[in-house]
Amino acid sequence: MWKTGKSFQVMLVERMPRVCKLSRQTVATLKNLKYKIFCLTLSWLLHVVTYAPFTLFPSPVPKDTFHQALAVQTHYNRLVDKISQDSSFLEEALATTIKVDDFTGRLFNIYRHVLQEGKIQSIVLGLNRSDYMLDQNGDGSASLKQIEINTIAASFGGLASHTPNVHRHILKVAGRLEDSKRILDNNPSAGLAKGLAKAWELYGSERAVVLYLVEELQRNIFDHRYVENELWKRNIPVIRRQFEDVAKTGFLDQDKRLFVDGREVAIVYFRNGYMPQNYTEQNWEARLMMERSMAVKCPDISTHLAGTKKVQQELARPGVLERFFPGEPDVVDQIRATFAGLYTLDMGPEGDKTVAMALAKPDQFVLKPQREGGGNNLYGAEICQVLEGVKQSTERMAYILMDKVQPRPVHNYLLRLGTPLKLSTCLSELGVFGAYVRHGQDMVLNECAGHLLRTKSDEHSDGGVAAGVAVLDNPLLV
Repeated sequence: MWKTGKSFQVMLVERMPRVCKLSRQTVATLKNLKYKIFCLTLSWLLHVVTYAPFTLFPSPVPKDTFHQALAVQTHYNRLVDKISQDSSFLEEALATTIKVDDFTGRLFNIYRHVLQEGKIQSIVLGLNRSDYMLDQNGDGSASLKQIEINTIAASFGGLASHTPNVHRHILKVAGRLEDSKRILDNNPSAGLAKGLAKAWELYGSERAVVLYLVEELQRNIFDHRYVENELWKRNIPVIRRQFEDVAKTGFLDQDKRLFVDGREVAIVYFRNGYMPQNYTEQNWEARLMMERSMAVKCPDISTHLAGTKKVQQELARPGVLERFFPGEPDVVDQIRATFAGLYTLDMGPEGDKTVAMALAKPDQFVLKPQREGGGNNLYGAEICQVLEGVKQSTERMAYILMDKVQPRPVHNYLLRLGTPLKLSTCLSELGVFGAYVRHGQDMVLNECAGHLLRTKSDEHSDGGVAAGVAVLDNPLLV
């Protein structure tokens, strides 16, 4: 823009008749063309960049259950870390799953390779998110029930750091000043970056970079950037690369330090690699190279496996939590209180009972495959359709069954580009972020890093924000 406030394009069009001796008709045509180009550019930008979907108002969440979720997070951090160190438990828990689920089997093959070769990096970094819904009890009260724990690419820590100000402003405009003061401060960006920064510091090389492993087309890039910017504030260099870049330019030196594009990598932060479609054979080789390296992996392969649905189901068995927390009954009770009913589909009498139970009352359960990313779970008639086809086959062992949580609906407006604004009956899911760093046997950082509330219309059974179903929200404690 010039000092006059006019754009270069406008001034050019205005001066063209004098400079180029153009006719008025030609000038009018150029102005019309400029307008069309502007409209086309704007349309393109709206398809490339848009706002993250969100609720018009914050949704009510009971204060006691909210604080319960925050308080148990450091115990979940410890649990995930303990599972990742227990090779015999992972072998036992995933023995049947890896026989029938190729993706989990490929991950487990990398895990075995690393174990046989010997882990060379003693720094472990975990950035996870435990997701919950509130189950309605018969007496009208609500209890916190864990849906899953995400140990790889746990998202929306960046965007969740900025949604509180959105709802504070909306409530002020709506004349609800006192409610606006009840919106909680929340900064998962800083909490997650704190874990990354601590691991980078322990790695011990100021020139080494944090490598964000990303997809070619990244719809959720702004969420990444908020955490990335927190690292740049700490003078920690960050690069963004894809699996293909690692495969082409990555190598290990004689000390197994990882280099990509000539840069030493201190941390590989996986924001990709949790779905089968993320991998080609070349990408599997790149994943193995990274796992064998001196770089800190977030998560490393054992922590990735600790977040599988089958491990979640095995943890609900009697006595399993006590294996990881001997002499800590209070911790066991706090974690177990968040478990929903979880059931095996392994071959044998126990699995047969689960199949019969699910087919008899499918609306009371959720059928879960070993997949992340949202939109993978099965409900109602879909459960019957799948189980009828695999009930006599080992293919059923690729799934687990979970009680369907029955939350109390709320009403809200969901703001999403291209969707008509209407009052919807909604269900919410509370996520709690955790960050931990272990160095050898010492847990040097273990924190709850913030929270996330996502809300969707009750007409959708499954799917998160990235899947185009849920929207970002904030808890209004009641």
